[in-house]
Amino acid sequence: MQGRGTFISPFTRPRCLAAAAPVGKAKLTHPGKAILAGGIAGGIEICITFPTEYVKTQLQLDEKANPPKYRGIGDCVKQTVQGHGVKGLYRGLSSLVYGSIPKSAVRFGVFEFLSNHARDESGRLDSTRGLLCGLGAGVMEAVFVVCPMETIKVKFIHDQTSANPKYKGFFHGVREIINAQGIRGTYQGLTATVLKQGSNQAIRFYVMTSLKNWYKGDDPNKSMHPLVTGSFGAVAGAASVFGNTPLDVIKTRMQGLEAHKYKSTLDCALRIMRYEGLAAFYKGTVPRLGRVCLDVAIVFIIYEEVVKVLNTVWKTD
Repeated sequence: MQGRGTFISPFTRPRCLAAAAPVGKAKLTHPGKAILAGGIAGGIEICITFPTEYVKTQLQLDEKANPPKYRGIGDCVKQTVQGHGVKGLYRGLSSLVYGSIPKSAVRFGVFEFLSNHARDESGRLDSTRGLLCGLGAGVMEAVFVVCPMETIKVKFIHDQTSANPKYKGFFHGVREIINAQGIRGTYQGLTATVLKQGSNQAIRFYVMTSLKNWYKGDDPNKSMHPLVTGSFGAVAGAASVFGNTPLDVIKTRMQGLEAHKYKSTLDCALRIMRYEGLAAFYKGTVPRLGRVCLDVAIVFIIYEEVVKVLNTVWKTD
């Protein structure tokens, strides 16, 4: 009885309480599953999107002082196909295939490991902690995988613009680089790469975590359709492009065949500003935007779907 003349049925109370009760704790992803799913996602993604990465890198290496060889994206594609055929757009793919699998594996494995310890009592990961976990994942992948992989990729792509390309293939190229410069030759631009990858993943996981929390609301276990996951991934990818393309340009210059003319990451940035202007820090933004949005969308879709499959065959709870 509540108030005068007001009767509340005892049968309605449980339903009201049930409606207000919190949902179950969010399910955590085992780091082992994240490593496997991330590796699969990375390998598939790079085979789909590599031509846009090739064009982006060529435009970033095309300095105004030379003068520029390419008039834009279309011209770069046209000259490449005319000179080397369609397969020319895949020059350097092998280095990224060999690197993308461990890169994505490290990224998602580290992120899930860190986020599993950063979630609250309900298993929810807030945006700020998502950013920090993404930062940690980006730094780890930069040091262990991305820097040597990207250095080799950039040298391969840059080598194709030479009158007499000297690298005959992935393993031959790696051997030549190490013979000439030692292991250090595969770690050019480490500082720029750490800054780029760290900020990349911090931005992406921050945006992705924010969007997922918004979409799922009070139900952390609410399923997401692959198209929703892909859309959120594309937004996260676009945010990272606009947020750190200047770092990507500096990293690319520090890893090119003419990297020796830069004393440091800061010197490279100052030289670009002095001789090419502020706009040079956003070279390759359009092809990078197309590649990254597609890249992040595909990776998150494949990752989430592979994790779902693994959850049915690999019990870790």
